[in-house]
Amino acid sequence: MGSASSLTRGQVARYAIGSLGTGGFATLPGLVLVYYLTDSLGVTALAAGAIVTAAKVWDVLIDPVIGGLSDRSYARTGTRRWFMLLGGVGLPLAFVLTFAVPASFSPLPAAAWVFVAFVIAATCFSLFQVPYIALPAELTDDYRERTRLLTWRVVVLTLAILLFGSGGPELRGMFPDDPLRGYLVMAIVAAVVLGIGMLISASVAPQRPALPVVPGASIGTHYRDGIRVLRQSQPFRSLLLTFMLQGLATGLMLAAAQYVARWVLHDEGAVTPLFAALIAPALLMAPVWKIIADRTGKERAFRLASLVFLLATLVLMVMVWLPGWWILAPVALAGAAYAGMQTLPMAMLPDVIAHDRSTSGGENRSGVFSGVWTAGETTGMALGATVLSIVLALTGYAESTAGVLVEQPAAAVAGIAVAFSALPAVLMVLSLVTLSRYRLREHDIVGTAA
Repeated sequence: MGSASSLTRGQVARYAIGSLGTGGFATLPGLVLVYYLTDSLGVTALAAGAIVTAAKVWDVLIDPVIGGLSDRSYARTGTRRWFMLLGGVGLPLAFVLTFAVPASFSPLPAAAWVFVAFVIAATCFSLFQVPYIALPAELTDDYRERTRLLTWRVVVLTLAILLFGSGGPELRGMFPDDPLRGYLVMAIVAAVVLGIGMLISASVAPQRPALPVVPGASIGTHYRDGIRVLRQSQPFRSLLLTFMLQGLATGLMLAAAQYVARWVLHDEGAVTPLFAALIAPALLMAPVWKIIADRTGKERAFRLASLVFLLATLVLMVMVWLPGWWILAPVALAGAAYAGMQTLPMAMLPDVIAHDRSTSGGENRSGVFSGVWTAGETTGMALGATVLSIVLALTGYAESTAGVLVEQPAAAVAGIAVAFSALPAVLMVLSLVTLSRYRLREHDIVGTAA
C-alpha cells in the first residue's frame, strides 16, 4: 500500500486520466444509445430501454465477482493491473461494434446486435472500473491526499463528459445524410480515446499487495462477500445508496438531454451547448469543492453540493411550461454542483474502505467494496435510461428510422421536460435523506489509521 506521504504528480495524473475511459463510456452511451435505437434503428422506446437496462443488469451481476477476483489476483500477482489492461483493450473494440449495426438490418436484428455488443462492452468496462475504484485506498493512507487524488480524477471526468458529450454528437452530425455512418465514425474516434486513457491509467496500479488475500473462491463466495460488506459497514450502505440515487438522477438527465435538445429546444445540435453549460462550471468548481471539504469535512461539502443540484432541478421544472434557452443557466448551476457530487463521495469511499480494514482485523476487501460500489453506480445510471424509456412510452413518444421525420405529441414533449427536471429533483431529495445517515468523520479515519 502507498504511504501516508504525498502522492507524486505523475501518480495523480496517471490515475486521473483513467476517467477518460470511465467518464467517456458512462457519458456517450447514456447520451445517444437510446436515441440511436429509437430514432435511427426504429426500435420502440420500451425495447430500447430494455436493451440498455438488460446490459447494465448483467454488469451489476458480474461486478461483485470481478471485485472478489481482483482481490485474489492482487494477492497472487501483486497488482490489479492485468484486469485493467484486459478491460482497456476489450472495451474500445466492443464499443465500436455497438454502433456498427449494418444498414440492411430491420429493427429486431438491429436491437439484438446492439444488445450483444453492449453486453461485451459493459463486461470489459467492469474489468477496468472495479480495480480502478479500488486503487485510491491502496495508493495512499492519507485522508486529504485521497481528496486531492479524486479531485483531479473528477477534473478529467468532467473534461471527458465535455469531450464525449459534445464531441460525440458533433462527429455524428458531420454525416447528416447518413446517420448510421455518423454513429460509426463517432464510435471509432471515441474508442481510441477510451483505450488511451484506460491503458495509461493501468500503469499506476501498485505492484505489491498490502495484505494477503486467500486465493480461490466460488462465484457464490464473491456474492456473499459483497453482501457481507453491505451488512457490516453502515457508512458504506449510506454512501452507496446516496450515490445510486444521485446516479439515477444524473443518468436520467443525461439520457433525456438529446431529447430535450431535439424536441424542447427544437435543435438537435443544442446538446453541445447543454453539455458546455454543464461542464464549464464543473471544471472550475472541482478544486473549490476540495477546499470546502478540507475546511468543513467531506460529508458537509457533499451535502452542500447536493442541495445546490436540487435547487437547479427545481428551477428547471419551469421548462415544462416555459421551454427555452434560459435552461442553460440552471444547467450551469447543476454543473457546479455535479463536480462536488462526484469528487466527494469518490473521496469518501476509500475512507470507508480504510475504516473497514482497521476495524475488521486488517482484512483487505478493497476489491469487494469497489465491486459492490460499481454495481450500485451502474444500477443508478442504467435505471436512468429505463425510467426515461417508460416516460417516453407512457406519453406516446413516436420512434422513427434514420431519415424519417415525425412529429411528437405535446404529452411526449412534456414528459421529456419532466424527466429532465421534476423526477431528478425527487431523487435528489431522497438522496439527502440517505446522506444524513452517513456518520463517518475525519477523526474516525485518522484514529483508526494511527
